[in-house]
Amino acid sequence: MGTKGVSVQLPFFLLFSGFFFIETFKLGSCNGDLQVGCKEIEKRALLKFKEGLTDPSGRLSSWVGDDCCKWGGVSCNNRTGYVIKLKLRNPFPNSYDIDQTTHELGGEINPSLLNLKYLNYLDLSMNNFGGIRIPEFLGSLTKLRYLNLSSASFGGTIPPNLGNLSTLRYLDLESSVDGLKVNNLQWLSNFKSLKYLNLASVDLSKVASSWLSTMNMFPSLVELHLPLCQLSNLPISLPLVNLTSLLVLDLSNNGFDSTIPYWLFNLTSLAYLNLNSNNIHGGLPDAFSKLTSLENLDLSENSIEGRLSRGLQNLCNLWNLDLSTNKITGEISEVINGLSGCKNNSLEMLDLGSNELTGSLPDSMGHLINLRYVVLRQNLFSGSIPETVGNLSSLEELYLSNNQMSGNIPPRLGQLSSLVVLDISENSWEGVITEAHLLNLSSLKEISLYKESPNISLFFNIDSDWIPPFKLIYIRIRSCQLGPRFPPWLRNQNKLITVVLNNARISDTIPDWFLKFGLQLDELDVAYNQLRGTVPNPLQFSDSSNVDLSSNLFEGPLPLWSSNVSTLYLRDNLFSGPIPPDIGELMPNLTDLDISWNSLNGSIPLSIGNLNGLTTLVISNNLLSGEIPHVWNNVPLLYIVDMSNNSLSGTIPSSIASLRSVRFLILSSNNLSGELPSGLKNCTEMISLDVGDNQISGRLPAWIGENMTSLLILRVRNNSFAGNIPPSICYLSALHILDLSQNKLTGLVPPCIGNLTGFKTEVTPETVRYEGRLQVMAKGRMLQYFSTLYLVNSLDISRNNLSGEMPKEVTSLTRLGTLNLSMNHMTGNIPANIGSLEWLETLDLSMNNFSGSIPPTMASMTFLNHLNLSYNNLSGKIPTGNQLLVLEDPSSIYVGNVALCGFPLTIACISSDPPQAPAGESIGETDDALEKILFSICIGSGFFLGFWGVCGTLIIKQRWRGAYFHFLEGVKDRLFEVLYLKLTYLQRKVFGS
Repeated sequence: MGTKGVSVQLPFFLLFSGFFFIETFKLGSCNGDLQVGCKEIEKRALLKFKEGLTDPSGRLSSWVGDDCCKWGGVSCNNRTGYVIKLKLRNPFPNSYDIDQTTHELGGEINPSLLNLKYLNYLDLSMNNFGGIRIPEFLGSLTKLRYLNLSSASFGGTIPPNLGNLSTLRYLDLESSVDGLKVNNLQWLSNFKSLKYLNLASVDLSKVASSWLSTMNMFPSLVELHLPLCQLSNLPISLPLVNLTSLLVLDLSNNGFDSTIPYWLFNLTSLAYLNLNSNNIHGGLPDAFSKLTSLENLDLSENSIEGRLSRGLQNLCNLWNLDLSTNKITGEISEVINGLSGCKNNSLEMLDLGSNELTGSLPDSMGHLINLRYVVLRQNLFSGSIPETVGNLSSLEELYLSNNQMSGNIPPRLGQLSSLVVLDISENSWEGVITEAHLLNLSSLKEISLYKESPNISLFFNIDSDWIPPFKLIYIRIRSCQLGPRFPPWLRNQNKLITVVLNNARISDTIPDWFLKFGLQLDELDVAYNQLRGTVPNPLQFSDSSNVDLSSNLFEGPLPLWSSNVSTLYLRDNLFSGPIPPDIGELMPNLTDLDISWNSLNGSIPLSIGNLNGLTTLVISNNLLSGEIPHVWNNVPLLYIVDMSNNSLSGTIPSSIASLRSVRFLILSSNNLSGELPSGLKNCTEMISLDVGDNQISGRLPAWIGENMTSLLILRVRNNSFAGNIPPSICYLSALHILDLSQNKLTGLVPPCIGNLTGFKTEVTPETVRYEGRLQVMAKGRMLQYFSTLYLVNSLDISRNNLSGEMPKEVTSLTRLGTLNLSMNHMTGNIPANIGSLEWLETLDLSMNNFSGSIPPTMASMTFLNHLNLSYNNLSGKIPTGNQLLVLEDPSSIYVGNVALCGFPLTIACISSDPPQAPAGESIGETDDALEKILFSICIGSGFFLGFWGVCGTLIIKQRWRGAYFHFLEGVKDRLFEVLYLKLTYLQRKVFGS
């Protein structure tokens, strides 16, 4: 909501919810000027009530002495002395500075309260009664006009005998989480004078079909709060609307599955309407076009826009309209046009965020001159901001982020002198921002021009001498050009708390004037620029702050700051030297540390073990050496550990198995040796395990498949694992990358590999998780994936000593993108239905002993762009068609299979079809004659062509004789080359890869 979110809503809360506090206050009298002391029977009743309560902070310590009318929270009638008011609300609810739990009353509520015969006000809200039921005897306090038990941790069913309180005007039973519920609402029917009703978070699911008819019985009701009540039914119509006095209606956070009900537009006094976070859908005109009972509705207007405008004009008293977080469709212009049609428009707060509204913001938006708070983010708006927005002189907060808006930002935006928060992020703005866009924004404290896309189309062109009229607290600008200099117009912004200047094309050093501010920042993000030099030490940070200096040209030793920094991203710079040995003492509150892609050397400091709250440790792609220290017992919350691409040696420490919460353990491309520590089997929530490119030996543990069933990536390539592939590997049904290549594995490929359903399931962007950068052998070369790693489906068990047939079950892995079984000892036929791997892009079966023909179904693999079947024993005709015709270097795909024929090889296939006899004759009757004739023709023509076509021409032409013998020499060289490759291949088969 931004810096002003609380301050905007607070006046409204005081205006409505506070109204009844004041009115009820007039019903009795305060403590002052009492002429009569309290009654003895009521004093004893209060003391007995106190005995049943727990009071950890001593809030009731004033309950001593004879005159109970002077006790804290107790008020008496100044004429009769009877107790009329008991106000024991927790004075510090939701306080960040004080432990509110110490001020919560609890225990039991004693029936002695029944002796307070004239009690008309009872407030026990914001306390903690531990889930006990609301006492039924409260229904006997028949003088009550005000009852507030909200958020006091009562549980169970609301007692129906509360309906005996027929004089109630104010009833607040807002429930704590999983607290109160009702079985029916008949007990509410006696509240004829009720003005305020709050059943927020009370489970009303059993009365979902009747709640509206019950609430419609209260013509005096002014406020109705039913958020989070598990209501699913929102009736579209009401025969008669009695809620004519209603000012406030809150039905947010329910499960309504309907369009906007048109009876709402008969509530002409309504000032506050909140329907946010439901499942309301459909176009707004669908509801408004049915407003046939509305007064002043001109049915002669046939356009939907006209009916919509008339419907909204019936709600001209609206102060707050919140329809956010639904599925409302339609044109935003129809809504704005309708709201702006009121002659005396009162609308100050408009929230239509997180819907599916389309179109462009209309010029009529400038007619809503009382608007202070506008939230239109996360819709499908297009176009630009209308120039008329400059008319909204009262506007304090404007949120247009996450739409499809584009074009130039109008300079008239700079006329909004009351504007405090401007968030127009995640749109496609273009053009230039000048001083005119900021000229009169004297109240501005927060500006967000944030875009995840790295493409820059918006440029700041502000004079270096210009001094802004505002004092920003938050500035978030990403993927807009501010550079090449660090923005000089910020040199008077000495109240900044958040500074985000990410991907802003700044090629500069951090200026001295910025450092002299002495700012206490909670966020500094200047990543993806070309800032250079050493990082200055004077930077100061507040508690739990975030620092991101990634992808710049900073150099020198690794910078460290105060203990307040919680996230520190310094990756992809030129930092050098060791990791400071006292990093754990200097920054003990670190939760995220990423110092990868630098030139850091030395060993991993032992003080890392002091970072008890650390969840992310990424120190990859440096020059670190030495052993991994035994410090992991002290960092139990680690979620991501990436030490890859260093020169770490020794064994993987057994203490790393204490990281029960670790999801990503990436230790690849080091010099680690020994076996995988068995304690890793306790890391049952592992998602990515990568120990590739090391010297790890031993058997591939069966517990990987048995215990790490959530694995998405298992990569152990280029190690010395031996033995069989454990069948338990097939339990890893979520795998989408399995790389066991370049080891010493033997035996068969387990047929249960078909159980790896992760290779059968479509992956969506919602499943994106941190998986780091990963190198995967695909398309015949090593490729590095990062942001699209979740899309990679790869099975690579190449360069081992595996034998046996290729299991036909592998063809059920229909989403597989890479299949590499090359350089093993596998035999048998290629499965006939291999064409069912329709998403396969890379297939490498080379250097095995596969035999038989190439399955024709392979021609149907339309995504295939890399195929290698070389050096096997395949035979027969090569299939043709589709993708097989466009593969690169087609002849090398089949080399080393001497019995293959057909395109693209030069060896033609001899047809094996049986001869066909002429009609009316059998083959047996004509065989002898045909054989004689054909034999004579072949012998004669063969001799003539063979002798004179070759020898004759060689005798006549001396130049042709030289070419012929040169050709024979080339054939001899080619035969020797093939023979040498075959002998090399056989030697590798015999002595291992």
